[in-house]
This record gives sequence, structure tokens and C-alpha cells, in this order.
Amino acid sequence: MKHTPTISAEFEDYLKQNNMTLGQFAEYSGVHQRTLSNWITQHRPVSVQQLDRITLAMGLPEGYFYDLYIENYIIERSPNMRRIEPLLYRCAELDKLDAIRRMVGAIMDKLLYSPRLFDIAEGLFAQGQHAAALLLYESVAEGEKYQHSERLAVCQYRIFTIQIGDDQKRNLRAATRFESFVERLDEIVQLDALKDLGNVCRSLREWDMLDEIARSLENKAKIQYFKERPQKSTRLEQQKKPSRPLFAYLAFSQLLHASVCEAYGDYETALRYTYAYADLSWVKEIDGETQDWKKRFQEWAQANIYAYKLLSGEVTVLPDYLSYASSHKNEVLPALINIIEAANRYNINVDDILEQFELDIQSFLEQQKSVGVYTRQFVSERFTHFLKELADYYFRKTAYRNGFKYLINSLEISSAINNKSCIIKCVKLFERYRKEASSETTISYQILIDGVNEDEKKITNNRSGH
Repeated sequence: MKHTPTISAEFEDYLKQNNMTLGQFAEYSGVHQRTLSNWITQHRPVSVQQLDRITLAMGLPEGYFYDLYIENYIIERSPNMRRIEPLLYRCAELDKLDAIRRMVGAIMDKLLYSPRLFDIAEGLFAQGQHAAALLLYESVAEGEKYQHSERLAVCQYRIFTIQIGDDQKRNLRAATRFESFVERLDEIVQLDALKDLGNVCRSLREWDMLDEIARSLENKAKIQYFKERPQKSTRLEQQKKPSRPLFAYLAFSQLLHASVCEAYGDYETALRYTYAYADLSWVKEIDGETQDWKKRFQEWAQANIYAYKLLSGEVTVLPDYLSYASSHKNEVLPALINIIEAANRYNINVDDILEQFELDIQSFLEQQKSVGVYTRQFVSERFTHFLKELADYYFRKTAYRNGFKYLINSLEISSAINNKSCIIKCVKLFERYRKEASSETTISYQILIDGVNEDEKKITNNRSGH
């Protein structure tokens, strides 16, 4: 049987090597002498806070003894949440994720620890310690996968939220996995869950899925907004307050409906939905937060009305659209995307506009940012589409140098965020104009394509277990 070293033994060695008494160390470290004595002679565990003081006094790095502490006092003994909880928080602070895995693995064979671990995960999540929280949520979800509980649904919601990033394939897997858990959440929490799911589906261009989400959000938001409520809300109702006013979810569902119609080229219906969330006269609340959200929706509606009219061929709205975008910085990128798409569709010359916003385009290239109603992944996806459309515009004008520049940019970002749909479009566009490409451009293109193929090979090998 392998002998496990103990922290107390290492501590005793330290005292001998430094010719130090227990009393002297107690005074230096701030840990009571009796506590140290009980630790050594009776093997009573010290607290995590006391262990941190001992470690500091011994001149060792923070968390130096955590692995041994887990071995000595958590794995080899009955789990004690009074010791485990503070250690989980400290490991999260020090990014000791492997230590968290060992602790959770040691105690999660019993479901009775599940509620406490869930509460700790929620605390870590609130502090922004998402990597650590994810380990706990995944463990609780695995332990409760047959329970059909609301806690399981919340775990899946948090896992979904944490996993969403720039990788489009990973986002699709996360969204697909989470979708079936929405109905198990509290009715109020469902509103935010559907909002978040809808934003991800927009970025993925999963229009059928988004259509279902928009319908569900509309129905649930109507029920919540128009149902009778007691004048005094309970404590539980206050805790489950949504992240924005209730009417905003109903308005947002109309915005999602319009996005689906836009994707299918039905601009007339898209406009009808847009006029619906522009007119919020039915909203009865008059507080500051409500006024702020009403203003946002009215601004988004104005921008989208210009966009849908332009995309349906009403070129006369272009000056007003430009004026609006110029005075609303957050709308510059969406406006440019719609303008370049309309330019390619209706053969409009927009050279002056591209020159006017040249610095903005360069800025977007250098730094992808989350703006307004658009989430980060939505901006990245739309921007790759914009660059591809921009390349197409310049190719049509035989300005091949600019065309290839933006095509390579689009391919780079599409590859980085794993946007397979845009990668395929870029490849088709390059092949159409390949004979006009310089040798330097062809080499850059080939390097990018080789990288994409290598990534695909790795994914395939991982799936087949090679």
C-alpha cells in the first residue's frame, strides 16, 4: 500500500530544519499554538484559512499544500462541506481546476451533496469564476441526469451560457443540448433562457430553430406580461425577477420573428414585425428602466425599417439610412452589411459610402466588439458575411486586389470561429476569380485552407477515437 505523505509531517520537518518552536511559529504565522499542537498530535485538520497562513509563514506559494490537504482531509475522510466549500472557492481563485475535479469526484458519488455543490457553483458563477463553476455544474448535472429537476435545468442553462464563445460548431452543440431543458426552468427564467438561445441561433443562422424559439418566447412573454399579479410580490418572486422588463421579451420575440423573415427574403413580413415592436404604446409601466428599453427598441426598429426597405429594393432610403447610422455608432456595422448586400443584389455603386466608412471597416477588422443588441458571436458571424460580400463587390468592379484582401480576411475570421458555411462561400468565390489572384494571394489562401482541412481532420479523428 502506497504511503501518503501528510502536511503535518512536512510542517514538523520545517520546524526542525529551521530550529523553530511551535510557539515561535504560532506567533509568526498568526495561527494559535493549540491549533497547531492538535493538528500535529491529534491529527485534527486545520481550516483552509489557517492552512493559507501556515503556507505563507513557511515561505511557500499560495495553495502549495492543497493537493495534500485534499488527500489527507477530504478523500481519506468523510466529506465535510465546512472544509470543502472554502477550499473550492480558494482553488477557483488560484485557477486550480484539477484540484476542484478531485474534490468533486470524491464526493459526488452521493446525491445528498448535490444541492450544496449547486449553491457553490452559483456563487462562483456570480463571481465570474466560470471555469470553476462549469466543473461543478457538469458534476451536479451528471449526478442528477435522471432526476428531471429544475436544478438540473438550471445547471444546463449555466453550462450553455459558459460554453458559448467564438467557435460556431461548439455553439451549435451547446444550443442543441440545452434546448430540451428550457421547459423545465422556472417560467420567468425561461424568458431569459429563450432570449439567450435566440441570440445564439441568430449567430448560427439556424433559422428554423430560431423560428420555434421566437414563437415560444412570444407566447410565454404574453402570458407573463398580461397575467394578473398581486400588488405585493413574494420574496421568491423577487428573486426570480427577469433581467429586463417583461414587455421587452415580447418585443424581442417580434425582433427575432423579423430576423427569420429577413433570412428568407420576406422583407414585407419582416417590416410588419418591426413596426410591431416599434409601437410600444400598449406598455403600461412608466419607470426609468421601461423608458430606456422602449427607446432601445424604437431605435433598433428605425434602423431595421431602413434596412428591410433597402434590401427589398427601395434605394431611395439609402441617404436617410446613412444619416441614421452615422449618428448611431452601434448601427454602423449592421448598416454597412445591409448596404453592401443591397449593392451586390441591385448593382448599386457604393464606392463613396465605403470610402466614408473606411476607418470604421478597418477598426472592425482589428477588433471585434459586442455592440448594442448584437452579441459577440452574432457580430463575428455577420462581419465575416460582410467581408465576403465586400470581396464580391470589388470583384464585380474588377478591383481584384481589394477583393482578394477582404476575401482572405473573411476566410481568416471564418476559420477562427469555425464558420463552415462562410468558409464554403469564400472557397467558391476564390475559385471563381482564381486566375486573377497573385501568387502571394494564392499562397495565403492555400495556407488558410490547409489549416481548415487540418482542423477538420483532427475533429474526425477525435470522433472516431483515433
